[in-house]
Amino acid sequence: MKRVTSIWFMVLVLLGGSWTSVSAQEEIQRKQDELESLRSQIRELEARSKVQQKNESATLDLLDTYDHRATLLRKLIGRLKADERRLQTSIDTTRRSSRTLGAQLTFLKDHYARYIRSVYKSGRMHDSELLFASSSVEQFVARNEYFRRFSAQRIREAGRIRSKQQQYEEVRARAEKELSEERRLLAEKAAEEDRLALLTADRKETLQKIRKDKKSITRQIERQVRAAREMEKLISRLVESDRVRKEHAAADAKLPRTPDAPRVPGTFELKKGRLPWPVTEGSIVARFGPQRHPTLRTITQNTGVDIAVRAGSPVTAVASGDVATISWLPSYGNLVILNHQNGFRTVYTHLAEVGVAEGQSVEEGGVIGSSGDTLDGPRLHFEVWKDREKQNPEQWLMRQ
Repeated sequence: MKRVTSIWFMVLVLLGGSWTSVSAQEEIQRKQDELESLRSQIRELEARSKVQQKNESATLDLLDTYDHRATLLRKLIGRLKADERRLQTSIDTTRRSSRTLGAQLTFLKDHYARYIRSVYKSGRMHDSELLFASSSVEQFVARNEYFRRFSAQRIREAGRIRSKQQQYEEVRARAEKELSEERRLLAEKAAEEDRLALLTADRKETLQKIRKDKKSITRQIERQVRAAREMEKLISRLVESDRVRKEHAAADAKLPRTPDAPRVPGTFELKKGRLPWPVTEGSIVARFGPQRHPTLRTITQNTGVDIAVRAGSPVTAVASGDVATISWLPSYGNLVILNHQNGFRTVYTHLAEVGVAEGQSVEEGGVIGSSGDTLDGPRLHFEVWKDREKQNPEQWLMRQ
């Protein structure tokens, strides 16, 4: 992919390179590095998918690669859109500066032109004639001082015109650079959106092939079992991390050891059976607990509920919390885990897009992403945990 200069460079130009702080330059470089890292990861996944396309047995792996690439492409497009908005703000500022400077320059030039015309009409000896026509020494001194100051004022006005002209030319040059950058940015964004559209079509075709392949379905069930174990490990790491953090916080505060006080139920617990659904529409198609596959007749354990929903539907937080982690697992795809009070966590998987960042606070009903498509159709997989213990989400969600 063609690398495009980061829009942050234009912010640097706008502020004036010689006056940009070291921290601002580091921030610009960091964002440039992030964009290049995204492009590099996408190139690697493109190369991997070409190899996997030649190997029919790697169909599920190819689907994973498609999903991973789509996630990165959406992220890159999101960054480019954000840069486009920042650039447009910079362009608007530059245009206002150009209009203001242009008006000031026109005023100064018109004012100076009127003076020149006045001098020309009065004659070149007008000032000296007035000076020597003074009727007294005092008048001569006064007129001489007036002409001296007036002459100095003309010099200053000429200097102001030159300075304003230079500022105006600099702003015009900056405007040309910004417009050129905008054209390059729009071209790259359009190219990435085209790649995403082609990738979406390829993924859909691969998905249809897998759904007809009994071996792929069997392998997918095995992957789901492994993914469930990975989810347990992920939750365990979050629980342990919280425990260590609390111990360190208590040690830093040098709190005295006291008997454990009765635990006060948090807002999450108090809403058991009354939590809003993570999607506004949809129905549960796979319940919590043992699941029997309709074709293979195998029994697997579902650690949450699967909700059939239109692909691209907004997925929202069922309660206020913090984004504990954003990850990706085979068969789960993109996933988000939210921390709530007293060790409760909610899990949202099969996300086509993620719209939050790790550490971000999310209010109840806040959008965290959009739902995606799976081998079984468009789905959202939703889980509730209390520390390391899996909960039945249906006991927490309000009845529909």
